[in-house]
Amino acid sequence: MPKITEPLKDLQVRNAKPREKPYKLADGGGLYLLITPAGSKGWRLKYRFQGVEKLLSLGTYPEVGLQDARKKRDAYKELLSNGIDPSDNRKAQKLAGVEQAINNFEAVAREWLLKNKDSWAASHYEKILGRLQNDVFPYLGKKPISVITAPELLGVIRKIEERGVLETAHRALANCGQVFRYAVATGRADRDPTGDLRGALPSVKSKRVHFAAVTEPKEVGKLLRALSDYDGSPTVCAALRLAPLVFVRPGELRAAEWAHIDLDAAEWRYTVTKTNTAHIVPLSRQAVEILKEIQPLTGNGRYVFPSPRSKSRPMSDNAILSAMRRMDIGKDVMSGHGFRAMARTILDEVLGERVDLIEHQLAHAVRDPNGRAYNRTSHLPERKRMMQRWADYLDALRKGAEVIQLREA
Repeated sequence: MPKITEPLKDLQVRNAKPREKPYKLADGGGLYLLITPAGSKGWRLKYRFQGVEKLLSLGTYPEVGLQDARKKRDAYKELLSNGIDPSDNRKAQKLAGVEQAINNFEAVAREWLLKNKDSWAASHYEKILGRLQNDVFPYLGKKPISVITAPELLGVIRKIEERGVLETAHRALANCGQVFRYAVATGRADRDPTGDLRGALPSVKSKRVHFAAVTEPKEVGKLLRALSDYDGSPTVCAALRLAPLVFVRPGELRAAEWAHIDLDAAEWRYTVTKTNTAHIVPLSRQAVEILKEIQPLTGNGRYVFPSPRSKSRPMSDNAILSAMRRMDIGKDVMSGHGFRAMARTILDEVLGERVDLIEHQLAHAVRDPNGRAYNRTSHLPERKRMMQRWADYLDALRKGAEVIQLREA
């Protein structure tokens, strides 16, 4: 008479102890629990397919409980009754999952980016990568690229438009189109749905715009108080407070590296990406204080203001702008470049600083009477004095003090 196997009980599975040699606790229908001398407990399913005995692992206990193991056994038995080998079915599903993973939008986009990386400027590559990472991957990244529809894509692009950055929305849509066309060329999509979205976004009226800036001292005070009171991540808060003190280009601020900053000398030395020239930013006491506050958080990495997603990348282009928008500081009031215009105007018209010193500090090309370009150390002592005076002036505005607007002789 065949031996009748009694079904296992939860308590029996839980209390099974290791022995000198591996042993099995059978549950019926080919399902059993294998207990090893090391104490691990693994579910196994023994079955026959086309006369050949086979074995399938169903996971380990307690991650897979008794009832879950039985459900898996029953599902595989159903496959057997339909003439399907459970082992082959599992391999096929795994391959399908891998294929889907390498053909999702993010995987294809990153492949396309890497194909073009060497032929692009590093800043161009970083901008496109950041745009896709921040605005597209969170919504479409895991979807197979072949099933993404035009309405789905438009919904993602609309989110960018609603932030008030229409040009960024147009650029993101164009980048998505490049990714889709690459997918078509490599056989992972049939068509580019961005063609169906022509005219879906309002046109950008003018490519040339004046960056918004606050230049009225009282309004500057209000702006500085808002920036100082912002309740966001420590890195964004520090960047917001530092931006008006150093008035560098937004891309230079977000990509600031600790290796280029000497807090003892109170200097930040780096190469201006736009002109490929060396530049020095004298750091005021206030700027040094901000950097010392953030140093324990980011000082072990490369970037002063790293991305929250990866310390190997700087924060995104929109980090500061998005923070200002959340403070209801509209794009018509202040932009990232606006801190430069603010400093340029007030240092000249209110504080009466020499225009050549201001231009030097803005990293603009300045030449001597003989037409020779000044080097980065030109007028450094005077620029250090100017930057400290600027920081003290901003402090007074932020505190709401009555600032006497005198031009220095």
